[in-house]
Amino acid sequence: MMKPRPRFLSMGSKMEFNHVPVLKDEVISGLNIQKGKTYIDCTIGGAGHASEMLKCENIFLVGFDQDQDAIDASKERLKEYGDHVTIVKSNFKDAPDFIDKHNIKNIYGVLVDLGVSSHQIDTSERGFSFRFDSVLDMRMDKEASLSAKELVNTYSEQELARVIKEYGEEKFAKSIARKIVGERKKAEILTTKQLEKIILSAVPRYRGNDGSSNVQRTFQAIRIEVNHELDGLDTFIKSMVDRLESGGRMAIISFHSLEDRIVKHTFKELAEGCTCPKDFPVCVCGKKPIVKIITPHPITASETEAKQNRRSQSAKLRIVEKL
Repeated sequence: MMKPRPRFLSMGSKMEFNHVPVLKDEVISGLNIQKGKTYIDCTIGGAGHASEMLKCENIFLVGFDQDQDAIDASKERLKEYGDHVTIVKSNFKDAPDFIDKHNIKNIYGVLVDLGVSSHQIDTSERGFSFRFDSVLDMRMDKEASLSAKELVNTYSEQELARVIKEYGEEKFAKSIARKIVGERKKAEILTTKQLEKIILSAVPRYRGNDGSSNVQRTFQAIRIEVNHELDGLDTFIKSMVDRLESGGRMAIISFHSLEDRIVKHTFKELAEGCTCPKDFPVCVCGKKPIVKIITPHPITASETEAKQNRRSQSAKLRIVEKL
């Protein structure tokens, strides 16, 4: 087995990276961590989950993240584990290629914490949140070409409506897209507060709706499009399951229904056996289950955690085990 080397790619200066890992205990328990095995943390962030995993047993860990701030923070936090840790600056969907290229074997666990981190949301200049008046950005990888500013100022009205409807599940997507296009003809849309004001002016107000949910859904949709968050997620899940050892587990935390739906359906597909019609006397498809589902229903945050960490309120954890 190739043991990961202590490589910390794209090293940078020390910085503060505040992020509370959600469902921490449930993740550690669910991964069923085994001594001497290799684990992949596909979205290492500030190494909240990774640090707990490394405390459990004498394991090797490979962590991925496309955010340089996360790379710097996790490097600092995990430096005591030396050559048991490899950290790679890359989108997590590139993990299968990295694993193959470096001939990493004995993989017994994969963790994916989807969505945006608390650090990204709370750093005003990253432009993820309409709580701050900052430049529109929303890029998880600050070196990526497409930003939220580019998107809202260049996408056609039809493209904007599609993104907001598909990724935000927003019923006023067409009205919001029309308003964005109309306003950008007057002046370029540059800030989060500008965009928030435009969205609010495009949706009707009525009792129980002040427009904030419409803003939240639209921001979510733009962020997903900017970062290609859902593109190829199902293919990635299957690829990582293929690289798991028998008995190894994959745990995925999702934060909205679009992500959870993909995870749920992909896990279900991998767990299915014969797909022949029921009236066939014998199986001719030859399909056998690849995983067993450990969580028939998603694990959610306890009442205590939900109160202490608001981000955990929407978190859903699903786990499968490779057969």
